[in-house]
Amino acid sequence: MEKERADMKWQQNRFKDGEYASVKERFPLETMHKARNFHMQIPGFKMSPLKNLNNLARMFGVGGIWIKDEAQRLELNSFKVLGGSFALYKYIQQKLGREGEPLTYEYLVSDEVKKKLGVLTFASATDGNHGRGIAWAAGKLGHKCNIYVHSETSRARIQAIRDYGATVTIINGNYDDAVRQVAVDAEKNGWIIISDTSWDGYTTVPLWIMQGYATMMLETQEQFSAQGIVKPTHVFVQAGVGALAASVIGFYYSLFGKDAPVCTVVEPEKAACLYESAQASDGAPHSVTGALDTIMAGLACGEPSPIAWGILKKTADAFISCPDYIAAKGMRIYATPLKGDPFIVSGESGAVTLGALIGILTEKGLEELKRFLKLDEKSQILLINTEGNTDPVQFRQIIWEGSNPVPKEYWTDENKGQ
Repeated sequence: MEKERADMKWQQNRFKDGEYASVKERFPLETMHKARNFHMQIPGFKMSPLKNLNNLARMFGVGGIWIKDEAQRLELNSFKVLGGSFALYKYIQQKLGREGEPLTYEYLVSDEVKKKLGVLTFASATDGNHGRGIAWAAGKLGHKCNIYVHSETSRARIQAIRDYGATVTIINGNYDDAVRQVAVDAEKNGWIIISDTSWDGYTTVPLWIMQGYATMMLETQEQFSAQGIVKPTHVFVQAGVGALAASVIGFYYSLFGKDAPVCTVVEPEKAACLYESAQASDGAPHSVTGALDTIMAGLACGEPSPIAWGILKKTADAFISCPDYIAAKGMRIYATPLKGDPFIVSGESGAVTLGALIGILTEKGLEELKRFLKLDEKSQILLINTEGNTDPVQFRQIIWEGSNPVPKEYWTDENKGQ
């Protein structure tokens, strides 16, 4: 049943059926370890930190709030490079006729491979971070890259992609229009599409990308183990087309089945395609239209990835739709930590889960959602800071100038909701 209030809406997942075999097939442990083994060979690669906001957790009456901080992933300030680079690896492996055979990073950049493949051209549509990751990975491996963005993409995001040698094409419309146009132009020009969203006849590469994200989750589990925690009790994960959310939640269901954490998907209200899909009665993916006007640029996607939705409808517990000020609030909380908690630089898409969590823990009108999710003093909650300061102008407007303020009736008070 759907529950609404002025600032956040939520929907219980009515399609969850307890059948996880298909999820395990998509996220076999062997493949996830292969992805991580590849990533660990990339020069400069290291594990991103898992940070504990222990004092914030104590303030709001939960056991722990843990942040996997992808703002410190390579030089790209985002997790996206994990999926894109692994997809390029898998494509080249397939092109060389060496599927199932591990290839070293050194071999991929060798003269032998260049002679066999020549210079390939990879292409994708993006709101910023995915395209930047593809451009970086293609350049490292000696190939070309064409990235399509929509006309509202910020100049900083576009320049960040160009800085890695990609050709950027700006089209009219929104992210979904860019996806459609790059598919047409790639077919015409013989480019290889590396997209994190799927469509009819195009599912293999999006699955590779989701499997590549699992490197982050293998790291996370190792880091939890070092703290004496078997797994988090709760996971909040943000979603655009749903690839990251499906990867994170699919990972936990592949490992733990029915004993997986309680998993919640969080989206911007102007691009809440998964929330709308969960609301519908037919179990099919549903799109939202319009400008998709949200500060959460990385989540501004109106059409869900069918392959991602197929995983999420079997595994997620709830879907939440949030206004922009929830993300801005999360950014400010990360940037002004309680004494003893770590400082975290988080972009708009990275911070929405923290803003949503604090609202659930404190605000009247969300008590039923808090009870449904079983959030209490024993909860160990995992959030993923998916990006750092990837749009410096907007970041300063939010942190310095206070744009997207929280309405006064929703100001945080740790005594509320307790």
